[in-house]
Amino acid sequence: MSISASDVAKLRKTTGAGMMDCKKALTEANGDFDRAIQIIREKGQAVASKRADREASEGNVIAKVSADGKYGALIALNCETDFVAKNEDFVKLAHEICDLALEKKPADLAALKALPFKNGKDVEGIITEQIGIIGEKLELACYESLSGETVCAYIHMGNKLATLASFNKTGVDAQVYKDVAMQVAAMNPVSLSKDDVPAAVVENELTVAIEKTKEELVSKAVDAALKKAGINPAHVDSEDHIESNMAKGWITPEQAQQARDIRAKVSVEAAANLKDQMVQNIAQGRLNKFFKDSTLLNQEFIKDAKINVAQMMDAASKGLTCTGFKRYALKD
Repeated sequence: MSISASDVAKLRKTTGAGMMDCKKALTEANGDFDRAIQIIREKGQAVASKRADREASEGNVIAKVSADGKYGALIALNCETDFVAKNEDFVKLAHEICDLALEKKPADLAALKALPFKNGKDVEGIITEQIGIIGEKLELACYESLSGETVCAYIHMGNKLATLASFNKTGVDAQVYKDVAMQVAAMNPVSLSKDDVPAAVVENELTVAIEKTKEELVSKAVDAALKKAGINPAHVDSEDHIESNMAKGWITPEQAQQARDIRAKVSVEAAANLKDQMVQNIAQGRLNKFFKDSTLLNQEFIKDAKINVAQMMDAASKGLTCTGFKRYALKD
Protein backbone atom coordinates (compact mmCIF):
# COMPACT_ATOMS: atom_id res chain seq x y z
CA MET A 1 0.00 0.00 0.00
CA SER A 2 1.04 3.63 -0.46
CA ILE A 3 2.44 5.44 2.56
CA SER A 4 1.92 9.19 2.53
CA ALA A 5 4.62 11.66 3.45
CA SER A 6 2.30 13.22 6.02
CA ASP A 7 1.88 9.86 7.81
CA VAL A 8 5.65 9.42 7.87
CA ALA A 9 6.11 12.94 9.24
CA LYS A 10 3.44 12.35 11.88
CA LEU A 11 5.07 9.11 13.03
CA ARG A 12 8.47 10.77 13.10
CA LYS A 13 7.12 13.59 15.26
CA THR A 14 5.51 11.10 17.63
CA THR A 15 8.46 8.73 18.03
CA GLY A 16 11.53 10.76 17.08
CA ALA A 17 12.63 7.95 14.75
CA GLY A 18 14.29 8.61 11.39
CA MET A 19 12.25 9.12 8.21
CA MET A 20 13.26 5.77 6.67
CA ASP A 21 12.58 3.89 9.92
CA CYS A 22 9.12 5.49 10.10
CA LYS A 23 8.36 4.61 6.50
CA LYS A 24 9.48 0.99 7.01
CA ALA A 25 7.39 0.70 10.19
CA LEU A 26 4.26 2.06 8.47
CA THR A 27 4.80 -0.29 5.53
CA GLU A 28 5.22 -3.29 7.84
CA ALA A 29 2.09 -2.22 9.76
CA ASN A 30 0.08 -1.78 6.54
CA GLY A 31 -0.54 1.84 7.45
CA ASP A 32 -1.74 1.11 10.99
CA PHE A 33 -0.33 4.08 12.90
CA ASP A 34 -0.52 2.53 16.39
CA ARG A 35 1.07 -0.70 15.16
CA ALA A 36 3.86 1.31 13.50
CA ILE A 37 4.60 3.00 16.85
CA GLN A 38 4.79 -0.43 18.48
CA ILE A 39 7.14 -1.69 15.75
CA ILE A 40 9.50 1.22 16.37
CA ARG A 41 9.40 0.56 20.12
CA GLU A 42 10.09 -3.14 19.57
CA LYS A 43 12.99 -2.23 17.36
CA GLY A 44 14.40 -0.11 20.18
CA GLN A 45 14.14 -3.04 22.59
CA ALA A 46 15.82 -5.34 20.07
CA VAL A 47 18.70 -2.94 19.49
CA ALA A 48 19.04 -2.42 23.23
CA SER A 49 19.34 -6.17 23.73
CA LYS A 50 21.96 -6.49 20.99
CA ARG A 51 24.05 -3.65 22.39
CA ALA A 52 23.68 -4.54 26.07
CA ASP A 53 27.32 -5.65 26.34
CA ARG A 54 28.72 -2.52 24.70
CA GLU A 55 30.47 0.13 26.78
CA ALA A 56 28.65 3.44 27.09
CA SER A 57 31.48 5.66 28.30
CA GLU A 58 30.53 8.92 26.56
CA GLY A 59 27.50 11.05 27.30
CA ASN A 60 26.28 14.04 29.25
CA VAL A 61 26.47 14.78 32.99
CA ILE A 62 23.89 17.40 33.93
CA ALA A 63 23.29 19.16 37.26
CA LYS A 64 20.49 21.62 37.99
CA VAL A 65 18.93 23.41 40.94
CA SER A 66 15.24 23.99 41.69
CA ALA A 67 13.71 27.45 41.33
CA ASP A 68 13.85 28.06 45.09
CA GLY A 69 17.56 27.15 45.14
CA LYS A 70 17.15 24.54 47.87
CA TYR A 71 17.26 21.28 45.92
CA GLY A 72 19.62 20.00 43.27
CA ALA A 73 19.63 16.99 40.95
CA LEU A 74 22.49 15.47 38.98
CA ILE A 75 22.14 12.83 36.25
CA ALA A 76 24.47 11.10 33.82
CA LEU A 77 23.05 9.87 30.52
CA ASN A 78 25.66 7.74 28.79
CA CYS A 79 26.12 6.72 25.17
CA GLU A 80 28.84 5.00 23.14
CA THR A 81 30.31 7.83 21.05
CA ASP A 82 31.18 11.48 21.45
CA PHE A 83 29.29 12.14 18.23
CA VAL A 84 26.01 11.13 19.85
CA ALA A 85 26.93 12.87 23.13
CA LYS A 86 27.06 16.18 21.23
CA ASN A 87 23.83 15.56 19.33
CA GLU A 88 21.26 18.26 20.08
CA ASP A 89 18.41 15.80 20.70
CA PHE A 90 20.57 13.67 23.03
CA VAL A 91 21.64 16.71 25.06
CA LYS A 92 18.00 17.82 25.21
CA LEU A 93 16.96 14.38 26.50
CA ALA A 94 19.58 14.54 29.27
CA HIS A 95 18.32 17.97 30.35
CA GLU A 96 14.70 16.79 30.29
CA ILE A 97 15.51 13.82 32.52
CA CYS A 98 17.31 16.13 34.96
CA ASP A 99 14.33 18.51 34.92
CA LEU A 100 12.03 15.59 35.71
CA ALA A 101 14.28 14.58 38.62
CA LEU A 102 14.12 18.14 39.94
CA GLU A 103 10.35 18.17 39.74
CA LYS A 104 9.59 14.71 41.14
CA LYS A 105 12.54 14.25 43.54
CA PRO A 106 12.77 10.45 43.15
CA ALA A 107 14.43 8.53 45.97
CA ASP A 108 17.07 6.82 43.85
CA LEU A 109 18.13 5.88 40.32
CA ALA A 110 15.62 3.03 40.03
CA ALA A 111 12.81 5.37 41.05
CA LEU A 112 13.91 7.93 38.46
CA LYS A 113 13.92 5.31 35.71
CA ALA A 114 10.37 4.31 36.66
CA LEU A 115 8.90 7.84 36.53
CA PRO A 116 6.26 8.51 33.83
CA PHE A 117 7.96 10.58 31.16
CA LYS A 118 6.68 10.82 27.56
CA ASN A 119 4.13 9.22 25.28
CA GLY A 120 2.82 7.03 28.09
CA LYS A 121 6.26 5.59 28.79
CA ASP A 122 8.57 5.85 31.76
CA VAL A 123 12.12 7.19 31.64
CA GLU A 124 13.67 3.78 31.07
CA GLY A 125 11.17 3.06 28.29
CA ILE A 126 12.01 6.29 26.48
CA ILE A 127 15.73 5.55 26.76
CA THR A 128 15.15 2.08 25.30
CA GLU A 129 13.13 3.64 22.49
CA GLN A 130 15.97 6.07 21.78
CA ILE A 131 18.44 3.19 21.53
CA GLY A 132 16.47 1.93 18.54
CA ILE A 133 16.40 5.40 16.98
CA ILE A 134 20.05 6.27 17.59
CA GLY A 135 21.51 2.79 17.20
CA GLU A 136 23.81 3.06 20.22
CA LYS A 137 23.62 1.76 23.75
CA LEU A 138 22.25 4.46 26.06
CA GLU A 139 22.29 4.20 29.83
CA LEU A 140 21.06 6.37 32.66
CA ALA A 141 24.17 5.72 34.73
CA CYS A 142 23.81 8.08 37.67
CA TYR A 143 21.31 10.08 39.68
CA GLU A 144 22.22 12.11 42.76
CA SER A 145 20.33 14.75 44.70
CA LEU A 146 21.10 17.25 47.42
CA SER A 147 19.12 19.60 49.67
CA GLY A 148 20.18 22.62 51.69
CA GLU A 149 19.46 26.25 52.50
CA THR A 150 21.25 26.91 49.22
CA VAL A 151 22.30 24.41 46.57
CA CYS A 152 24.67 25.24 43.73
CA ALA A 153 25.15 23.23 40.52
CA TYR A 154 28.22 23.30 38.32
CA ILE A 155 28.63 21.63 34.91
CA HIS A 156 32.17 21.55 33.58
CA MET A 157 32.73 22.51 29.96
CA GLY A 158 31.79 19.65 27.64
CA ASN A 159 29.17 18.11 29.97
CA LYS A 160 31.55 15.33 31.07
CA LEU A 161 31.60 16.28 34.75
CA ALA A 162 29.14 17.98 37.08
CA THR A 163 28.80 18.72 40.77
CA LEU A 164 26.30 19.82 43.40
CA ALA A 165 27.18 21.60 46.63
CA SER A 166 24.83 22.50 49.49
CA PHE A 167 25.25 25.26 52.05
CA ASN A 168 23.81 26.31 55.40
CA LYS A 169 23.08 29.93 54.45
CA THR A 170 21.32 31.94 51.77
CA GLY A 171 22.03 35.40 50.43
CA VAL A 172 25.78 35.00 49.93
CA ASP A 173 27.52 36.13 46.74
CA ALA A 174 26.66 33.45 44.14
CA GLN A 175 30.31 33.25 43.10
CA VAL A 176 31.23 31.87 46.54
CA TYR A 177 28.80 28.99 46.11
CA LYS A 178 30.07 28.39 42.58
CA ASP A 179 33.71 28.45 43.71
CA VAL A 180 33.01 25.61 46.15
CA ALA A 181 31.16 23.59 43.49
CA MET A 182 34.11 24.14 41.15
CA GLN A 183 36.53 23.09 43.92
CA VAL A 184 34.64 19.80 44.17
CA ALA A 185 34.94 19.36 40.40
CA ALA A 186 38.65 20.15 40.29
CA MET A 187 39.92 18.45 43.44
CA ASN A 188 37.54 15.48 43.81
CA PRO A 189 37.45 15.34 47.64
CA VAL A 190 36.63 12.02 49.27
CA SER A 191 34.47 13.62 51.95
CA LEU A 192 33.36 16.90 53.45
CA SER A 193 35.65 16.84 56.50
CA LYS A 194 38.04 14.58 58.39
CA ASP A 195 35.17 13.26 60.51
CA ASP A 196 33.23 12.18 57.41
CA VAL A 197 35.94 9.98 55.89
CA PRO A 198 34.76 6.34 56.02
CA ALA A 199 36.59 4.30 58.65
CA ALA A 200 37.72 1.77 56.03
CA VAL A 201 39.36 4.54 54.00
CA VAL A 202 41.16 5.91 57.06
CA GLU A 203 42.37 2.43 58.01
CA ASN A 204 43.66 1.78 54.50
CA GLU A 205 45.42 5.15 54.28
CA LEU A 206 47.08 4.61 57.66
CA THR A 207 48.23 1.11 56.68
CA VAL A 208 49.72 2.44 53.46
CA ALA A 209 51.38 5.31 55.36
CA ILE A 210 52.94 2.91 57.89
CA GLU A 211 54.32 0.61 55.18
CA LYS A 212 55.67 3.53 53.16
CA THR A 213 57.30 4.98 56.27
CA LYS A 214 58.99 1.67 57.11
CA GLU A 215 60.26 1.31 53.54
CA GLU A 216 61.69 4.81 53.56
CA LEU A 217 63.43 4.39 56.93
CA VAL A 218 65.00 1.11 55.85
CA SER A 219 66.04 2.65 52.53
CA LYS A 220 67.72 5.57 54.33
CA ALA A 221 69.69 3.14 56.50
CA VAL A 222 70.81 1.17 53.44
CA ASP A 223 71.83 4.33 51.58
CA ALA A 224 73.85 5.52 54.57
CA ALA A 225 75.69 2.20 54.76
CA LEU A 226 76.43 2.26 51.02
CA LYS A 227 77.79 5.81 51.18
CA LYS A 228 79.97 4.83 54.16
CA ALA A 229 81.43 2.06 51.97
CA GLY A 230 82.14 4.59 49.20
CA ILE A 231 79.37 3.37 46.89
CA ASN A 232 76.86 5.72 45.24
CA PRO A 233 73.39 4.38 46.20
CA ALA A 234 71.92 5.59 42.87
CA HIS A 235 74.32 3.25 41.01
CA VAL A 236 73.11 0.13 42.82
CA ASP A 237 69.42 0.72 43.54
CA SER A 238 68.33 -2.15 41.27
CA GLU A 239 69.87 -5.11 39.47
CA ASP A 240 69.29 -3.41 36.14
CA HIS A 241 71.24 -0.36 37.30
CA ILE A 242 74.00 -2.52 38.70
CA GLU A 243 74.46 -4.36 35.40
CA SER A 244 74.22 -1.16 33.39
CA ASN A 245 76.69 0.74 35.57
CA MET A 246 79.20 -2.13 35.56
CA ALA A 247 79.04 -2.07 31.75
CA LYS A 248 79.75 1.67 31.83
CA GLY A 249 82.66 1.16 34.19
CA TRP A 250 81.09 3.23 36.95
CA ILE A 251 81.29 0.38 39.45
CA THR A 252 83.43 -2.74 39.58
CA PRO A 253 82.04 -6.28 39.91
CA GLU A 254 83.48 -6.32 43.44
CA GLN A 255 81.62 -3.12 44.35
CA ALA A 256 78.45 -4.53 42.85
CA GLN A 257 78.64 -7.63 45.04
CA GLN A 258 79.56 -5.54 48.08
CA ALA A 259 76.47 -3.38 47.45
CA ARG A 260 74.28 -6.47 47.23
CA ASP A 261 75.65 -7.78 50.51
CA ILE A 262 75.22 -4.44 52.27
CA ARG A 263 71.65 -4.05 51.01
CA ALA A 264 70.67 -7.56 52.14
CA LYS A 265 72.27 -7.27 55.58
CA VAL A 266 71.31 -3.70 56.45
CA SER A 267 67.70 -4.09 55.21
CA VAL A 268 67.11 -6.92 57.68
CA GLU A 269 68.87 -5.15 60.54
CA ALA A 270 67.14 -1.81 59.97
CA ALA A 271 63.69 -3.40 59.69
CA ALA A 272 64.23 -5.27 62.94
CA ASN A 273 65.30 -2.13 64.80
CA LEU A 274 62.68 0.34 63.64
CA LYS A 275 61.22 2.35 66.50
CA ASP A 276 57.45 1.87 66.44
CA GLN A 277 56.65 5.29 67.91
CA MET A 278 58.71 7.02 65.23
CA VAL A 279 56.96 5.03 62.51
CA GLN A 280 53.54 5.86 63.96
CA ASN A 281 54.34 9.57 64.25
CA ILE A 282 55.53 9.83 60.65
CA ALA A 283 52.58 7.76 59.40
CA GLN A 284 50.14 9.97 61.31
CA GLY A 285 51.70 12.99 59.62
CA ARG A 286 51.07 11.37 56.25
CA LEU A 287 47.47 10.63 57.25
CA ASN A 288 46.96 14.26 58.27
CA LYS A 289 48.26 15.34 54.88
CA PHE A 290 45.75 12.98 53.28
CA PHE A 291 42.95 14.69 55.25
CA LYS A 292 44.25 18.10 54.16
CA ASP A 293 44.44 17.11 50.50
CA SER A 294 41.30 14.99 50.28
CA THR A 295 38.59 16.53 52.48
CA LEU A 296 36.77 19.50 51.00
CA LEU A 297 36.76 21.88 53.96
CA ASN A 298 40.48 21.32 54.60
CA GLN A 299 41.67 21.51 50.99
CA GLU A 300 43.68 24.50 49.83
CA PHE A 301 41.32 26.82 48.01
CA ILE A 302 42.06 26.53 44.28
CA LYS A 303 41.97 30.31 43.84
CA ASP A 304 44.16 31.11 46.86
CA ALA A 305 46.48 28.44 48.27
CA LYS A 306 47.11 30.52 51.40
CA ILE A 307 43.68 29.58 52.79
CA ASN A 308 41.55 26.46 52.85
CA VAL A 309 37.98 26.15 51.61
CA ALA A 310 36.46 26.49 55.08
CA GLN A 311 38.38 29.71 55.67
CA MET A 312 37.35 31.09 52.28
CA MET A 313 33.65 30.56 53.05
CA ASP A 314 33.87 31.98 56.55
CA ALA A 315 35.64 35.07 55.22
CA ALA A 316 32.91 35.54 52.61
CA SER A 317 30.12 35.22 55.19
CA LYS A 318 30.68 34.46 58.87
CA GLY A 319 29.48 30.96 59.67
CA LEU A 320 28.97 29.90 56.05
CA THR A 321 29.90 26.30 55.41
CA CYS A 322 29.29 23.56 52.88
CA THR A 323 26.97 20.87 54.21
CA GLY A 324 27.31 18.32 51.41
CA PHE A 325 28.41 17.67 47.85
CA LYS A 326 27.91 15.29 44.95
CA ARG A 327 30.25 14.75 42.00
CA TYR A 328 30.09 12.58 38.90
CA ALA A 329 32.47 12.37 35.96
CA LEU A 330 32.50 10.19 32.88
CA LYS A 331 35.39 7.76 32.72
CA ASP A 332 38.43 8.92 30.78
